[in-house]
Amino acid sequence: MIEVTRELDTRGLNCPLPILRAKKTLNQMGAGEVLGIVSTDPGSVKDFEAFAAQTGNELLESSEVDGEFHFKVRKV
Repeated sequence: MIEVTRELDTRGLNCPLPILRAKKTLNQMGAGEVLGIVSTDPGSVKDFEAFAAQTGNELLESSEVDGEFHFKVRKV
């Protein structure tokens, strides 16, 4: 199981807010730390894949549970 360092709840927020909040939170974290994110925006799946590819941060996990999207991103 991947240990999450910080959690971010972006339920109810639509693109681009989940990404912007994640970026701001990751900027406050150290390399190797893991951010857990919860979103209700279906577009966030592709958004976080693109975000990881563009920033070099590692998308460790992406899943959907009961209409909520869960992500784990490791800061590089």
